[in-house]
This record gives sequence, structure tokens and C-alpha cells, in this order.
Amino acid sequence: METPNLIALLPMKAHSERVKGKNFRSLHGKPLFRWILDTLLSISEIAKVVINTDAKETLQINGLIESERVQIRDRKPELCGDSVSMNSILADDIAHVPAYLYIMTHTTNPLLSSATIRQALQRFYQAQSTVSADSLFAVNRFQTRFYRQDGSPINHDPQNLIPTQDLEPWYEENSNLYLFTAESFATTQARIGQHPLLFETPRLESVDIDDIEDWQLAEALARYLFSTSKTV
Repeated sequence: METPNLIALLPMKAHSERVKGKNFRSLHGKPLFRWILDTLLSISEIAKVVINTDAKETLQINGLIESERVQIRDRKPELCGDSVSMNSILADDIAHVPAYLYIMTHTTNPLLSSATIRQALQRFYQAQSTVSADSLFAVNRFQTRFYRQDGSPINHDPQNLIPTQDLEPWYEENSNLYLFTAESFATTQARIGQHPLLFETPRLESVDIDDIEDWQLAEALARYLFSTSKTV
């Protein structure tokens, strides 16, 4: 069998500490996990979406079963729990579902659009053609004044207040999207390779649901971005 060029990895666990049942809770009319899953399935270049989970029965209750483009993998007991590194879960998927390139995202990134994912893929392929990157991860860009906990400035001089747009940009990993090859992952044993490309995602798409305030923000943004008759 020919090795697929692009596989999506969408890990999904049953337990959620801060928002109970988060992955299966309804967000603006459909379960949270369906938002990013439907977006991934809308991208024809993705051969398959692999869901590594300890909640297979819950997914079935919510109407999700395996198909030609959806593979549900039972998470190994030793990979369950909040303290397990995500890289360990990804390594297990990569070992069992070979591909040239992997895209990884989370159920907690419901507003990430197919257009943004396609743009990330294009940027990555361009970087690969010049051998300038072996992986890609999504970031939020900030140009503002940062301070340490003791009040000391990090990236600016309080006695010389230049416009914030002239400050050096800082970048926050926002967990929305990762691209990496099997070779890159083997080198670092991590989803971020040795020469990553930073990819800015649109601010309105970049919410990552960690707590109830994030959920409320995602709900408000979903209402703003999508009418009841419109889907991702």
C-alpha cells in the first residue's frame, strides 16, 4: 500500500479538568470535536484523520464511527492521563499510521478554518522546497510591553516609550496547528523540529479552549462568525 502524503492527527481524551466533558459539549449547535473534525475532512489533501482516544464509546454515542477517512485508535493505557506528554501519543500514532507529512491540531481549536490550514500547508511546502524548514507551528504575534513578575521590563525601556508597533515582535505558541514530517519527528521526538517555521493564525480563529472563559469566548466568536445556516 502506498504511504499517504498527508495524515491529520486529532488526539481526543474523555477527561477534562476545567470544562467537564469539554470535547463532547455542544458549542453553537454541535459537539466541540466536530468543529475541527469537519474542517479537516473538508480538505481533500488530507487522506485520513486519526483520532487517538480513550473515549471511543462516547464518540459513537455522538454519532462518530470509523470510515474510509476517519480512523479511531484506542489509546493505550500507559498513554492515558493528564501527565502524559502529547509527543508520546503522537509517536504511537506515527508508528502505526505511516505518512510523509502529519498535521496535528486539537478539538479545542474549533474556529480554525480550512483556508488557514491550506495556507499553512502552502507555506510549509514552499519552505521545504528551499530546505528552510522541517516543521511548522501556529503562533500569535504580540508587539506590546512585557514585564517580569517583579515588575522589571523585558522587551522595552520604560524611560524611552517608543510606539509599540516599533517593538520587536514576540510570538506565542497557540496550539492551533502543527505540521511535521515523519523524518522531522524522528529527529527530535517532538512535533516541533529543529528548524520550525512560525505561522501566524488569524486572531479570530486562534482561540484555544482551556477553561470556561475560553469556552465563553469561543461561543461568542462562533455566534459572530457563523449564522445558524452556515457551517465550517
